[in-house]
Amino acid sequence: MTTTPQATTRPAGAVGTAHTRVEGRDKVTGAARYAGEIPFDGLAHGWLVASTVARGRIRSVEAEPVLAMPGVLAVLRHGNAPRITTDYEGVVGRPDPALGIFQHDRVPYVGWPVALVVAETSEQAREAAEALVIQYDEEPHDVAFFAGRPGLYTPEDSRFVQAKAVKGDVDAELAASAFVVDAEYTTPEEYHSPLEPHAATAHWDGGRLDVVDSNQSTVWVADELAKLFSLDPASVRVRSEHIGGGFGSKGVRPHQVAAVLAATVLHRPVRVVLTRRQMFSLVGYRSPTAQRVRLGADPDGRLRALDHQAQSVTSTVHEFVEGSAMPGRVLYDAAAHRTTHRLVRLDVPTPTWMRAPGEAPGSFALESALDELAEKCGLDPIALRARNEPEVGPVSGLPFSSRNVLACLEEGARRFGWAERDPRPGVRREGRWLLGTGTAAATYGAGVGPSTGAVTAEADGTFTVRINAADIGTGARTALTLIAADALAVAPEQVRVHIGDSDLGPAMFAGGSMGTRSWAWAVLQAAGELRERLALSDGIPPEGITVRSDTSASVSALAAKERHSFGAQFAEVAVDVTTGEVRVRRMLGVFAAGRIVNPLTARSQFVGGMIWGLSMALHEEGYRDPASGGQVGADFAGYHFAANADVPDIEAHWVDDPDPDDPVGIKGIGEIGVVGSAAAVANAVWHATGVRHRHLPIRPDRVLSAGAAAEGEREWGRGDA
Repeated sequence: MTTTPQATTRPAGAVGTAHTRVEGRDKVTGAARYAGEIPFDGLAHGWLVASTVARGRIRSVEAEPVLAMPGVLAVLRHGNAPRITTDYEGVVGRPDPALGIFQHDRVPYVGWPVALVVAETSEQAREAAEALVIQYDEEPHDVAFFAGRPGLYTPEDSRFVQAKAVKGDVDAELAASAFVVDAEYTTPEEYHSPLEPHAATAHWDGGRLDVVDSNQSTVWVADELAKLFSLDPASVRVRSEHIGGGFGSKGVRPHQVAAVLAATVLHRPVRVVLTRRQMFSLVGYRSPTAQRVRLGADPDGRLRALDHQAQSVTSTVHEFVEGSAMPGRVLYDAAAHRTTHRLVRLDVPTPTWMRAPGEAPGSFALESALDELAEKCGLDPIALRARNEPEVGPVSGLPFSSRNVLACLEEGARRFGWAERDPRPGVRREGRWLLGTGTAAATYGAGVGPSTGAVTAEADGTFTVRINAADIGTGARTALTLIAADALAVAPEQVRVHIGDSDLGPAMFAGGSMGTRSWAWAVLQAAGELRERLALSDGIPPEGITVRSDTSASVSALAAKERHSFGAQFAEVAVDVTTGEVRVRRMLGVFAAGRIVNPLTARSQFVGGMIWGLSMALHEEGYRDPASGGQVGADFAGYHFAANADVPDIEAHWVDDPDPDDPVGIKGIGEIGVVGSAAAVANAVWHATGVRHRHLPIRPDRVLSAGAAAEGEREWGRGDA
């Protein structure tokens, strides 16, 4: 039985009970070392130089004056860098050509790597990099994104995003609907901001490439580096023991390639650490979106049509699709469904996965539109969602492995006090503050990938688990310790878990909320077989007995079903009518996410996701200067996100979510907390003011201008922004 963190009874065994992180003491005492801290003899330091123009060609790199500066060892650029290739199929498809650094003189966007200065110290490398003069032949660029702009196209389907899905006649169902919502929503560029910057150290060790890095999958990075440099995969090792956050950004990036290039040229270890400003251009970001949602409903609020059209940005050199229209394919039934994605190629860096890619911006539009429909129908927002609950996948027709979104809404409503809510907007007030509450449903896929693992029974009665997992701050190392302990019927203190080393064998990356589920499966298989062997030997662990597992066949044998985590977020806001300030007073999330392994770290993940959604609703907004093509305020002073003072009382709970056909029972929880949170805040702002905000973030100036546009109706009345 799954329990909330407040439950007084605990399930038997380690899984389901709260445990502090097994590496927690090392982290708070500084004993845990991150990629940029590990010492190497003879270490040199590289500093990337990025393009200052948005489109053009490199005319010259004036390296000679820089090479004469103290401590400078090399200036790598096109023309003298070793040759590499990006013509291959990698773990996640074709690589971004940005990995092919210093291979030609083309510049496709501001921030493109154009040189690497290597010196004896980091300070010398930075000073020389800032002194390096590069001349460009600049060309006209285009970075402007807006709804319906010229150049939009429909991409091909990929393994990650189906570009278009259609069921029924949407236009006919809309025409026959008693209530129709037709609205446009936008979200801006948003950026990864992990606490630990990206860092990589490369060196050659006995003819083998060894890279110490901060990433979300050592096997992924090792595979890509082998292909980029045409190496035997067995000759590449990547290690990543501790990672200070990833959120989708810590895959294969130019700084790793730069470190390997320099180590190859200089025959000594080279470390490249990105600055916070460089991370805004070099590690991906969430694309801005423009979304149109059309909903048609019968007089009783049952959906006849759901049409979600999403537009986003990609670069001129690589294609990435922000799958914003996907949540509607799962959440709501309708006679007709149409969800489409379109892209426009601009002179900007390639976007990438960012926590809840697609679902985060898509849920803001869809769940805001559902709230608008509830108002038109005269229905409670929760009642409207319950009325459109599907029995099978609305588009796929597949059965759900488990679906408890209504349980999340009902439990959330009870805990939040939703029944006492006055549905009328703009009627609650405390002094100059207007008060409102809002809700939104959430979903995120519960995927799984094949993984290998090994469990060893040691002579001293302890057990060692080896699996190529990546703990990016989620507590995965601790979760795997608890899972192994239960499978072996021993105390967690008897289990040691080794992760983050490509030599441990292939395993799923930490992404898409699939990591812990995938790794747990491999650990359970190996531990279960090992326990059987030990039972045959009267429980006396033979020295060095090891059992290995590979879940490839088991994963492939899974029945075709809709597998998802679900949730419901609730928010209460206060809006200052004189300044336009929005304050979130409290948030609540209730989730159906399978078997909760460690309530302590699970709650941290849920709460962290909701804070991210709060930040998305009120703060985060990247802006690109049309004149230069570069970002404005590409640092923590210019790019705002929620600080401690912005974070109110936030609660996270969960409901039982069993799946009798699932041998693991775990669903990912790293992303479901984000999904729905921004919409819940936006819906609460409407309830407080009577004004609908369809463009994020909900800045004070937008609140004030929207209030003025409402023609001075009492308490701002009802209107649109």
